[in-house]
Amino acid sequence: MTHRLRGPVRIVGTGLLGTSIGLGLAARGVEVQLADASPTAMRLAADYGAGRLAEPGDAPELIVVAVPPDVTAQVVAQELAAFPDAVVTDVASVKAVPLAQLRELGADISRYLGSHPMAGRERSGALAGSGDLFVGRPWVIAGHDEISYERGSLVDDLILDLGAVPIESTPDEHDRSVAIISHLPQLVSSLMAARLADAPDEALRLAGGGVRDVTRIAASDPALWIQILGANAPAVVDQLRALQGDLATLVDALDRLDASGSRKAVADALRAGNDGVARLPGKHGTHTRFTRVQVRVDDRPGQLARLLVDIGDAGVNLEDVRMDHAEGAQFGVAEITVLPEAVRHLHDALEALGWQVVA
Repeated sequence: MTHRLRGPVRIVGTGLLGTSIGLGLAARGVEVQLADASPTAMRLAADYGAGRLAEPGDAPELIVVAVPPDVTAQVVAQELAAFPDAVVTDVASVKAVPLAQLRELGADISRYLGSHPMAGRERSGALAGSGDLFVGRPWVIAGHDEISYERGSLVDDLILDLGAVPIESTPDEHDRSVAIISHLPQLVSSLMAARLADAPDEALRLAGGGVRDVTRIAASDPALWIQILGANAPAVVDQLRALQGDLATLVDALDRLDASGSRKAVADALRAGNDGVARLPGKHGTHTRFTRVQVRVDDRPGQLARLLVDIGDAGVNLEDVRMDHAEGAQFGVAEITVLPEAVRHLHDALEALGWQVVA
């Protein structure tokens, strides 16, 4: 496979992101050198094909630091000092604090450019790594004035080689942005999931797609998120206070539903949610509206595959698909996302083939 980076690329930290970067680059023919404070983690990533173990005398052109946020600046500074000809980036989820700490340490930030791939999973570690993790995902480049365009272009090459989409930002802009699109959702998801801990079994048996969607990321690692939130606390607090105000308004309206204006306040909150979700980029970065069609799929081998083939044979482009299951049911419901103009044709084509279209 073709690649822009000449290599070698040194990866420090072989968790989910470090291993995934190594797998993606190695698959494209780039020499990858792996380093980690844990010999076990490093060897496991190497065994899975993310690269070879780092050796004395290595001379990487690019170093990717993929370690927890609370030690990112220290590790970046060590790498800058140990490899004076290399450009160093990191993939920590906060950008202003590491840059400020590097300045305080007197590090050579003319060879440092922070970045952040907007991709991840609830699971962590090398076992969760995937060379395709970044394909089509935004990858922020948090630029600063001390690094030249020529040196910074290596980070561009890394991002493009992994199939991601480079997005330019400043460290402060990045941190404000992730506070609302990543850090606040994590807290909301966790708080919602915490309500389930003492919920009666009778309620949990009714769980469907809505609660699963809201709580999916609540399975994330608390130890990692304490570091992330601590490093971006001011921006996150701003978002939490705004949310707190919205919640107070909604609680007051529902508590006095017969009072004048209360129902309007509830409707305004729901309508604001409609407006917000409509602004999220969809497939191919567009704001195209899609419609969902639900189809019953029996819990038997090959049924979902047959459904997908039948959709293709009907000439309908499948935009997205997800499965939902009810407790004890021997079938699931496939939620198929298509363009609105394809709904009637798809409905008729599937029913003609014996599928039960439930909505």
